Amino acid sequence: MERTYKRSRQRERILETLMQTTTHPTADWVYARLKPDFPDLSLGTVYRNLNILVEQDLVRRIDNGSSFDRYDARRDPHYHFVCEQCGKIIDLGIPVDTALEDRVSGETGLVIKRHKIDFFGLCQDCQTQSGIRPD
Repeated sequence: MERTYKRSRQRERILETLMQTTTHPTADWVYARLKPDFPDLSLGTVYRNLNILVEQDLVRRIDNGSSFDRYDARRDPHYHFVCEQCGKIIDLGIPVDTALEDRVSGETGLVIKRHKIDFFGLCQDCQTQSGIRPD
């Protein structure tokens, strides 16, 4: 059973803020952006509303093994690149390989609904800072 929630200006602004960025921010980042407009806002309120947005499938929680979850309002299927040096998460503009889902399903008999692949390495900025050039 799907829960219903009362309309919330804060939740709407959290969603709007996430939709306007490609940085895959943390709850702390969202809190810092909205605090000037909502002086009574607490970090707990941000977390609660992020959880509601995830439950409503309006926002995706990205758990990439770091200390803090990151959030993404982009809901179309897409891959991410995670920089192992600075932690930046970048949306990749390559098409999702649905043939992989068909292959796994065909070879295992499992019903595949979606898949998640993240790529890890060094972003352009960290490559430049480290003097590393891609092969």
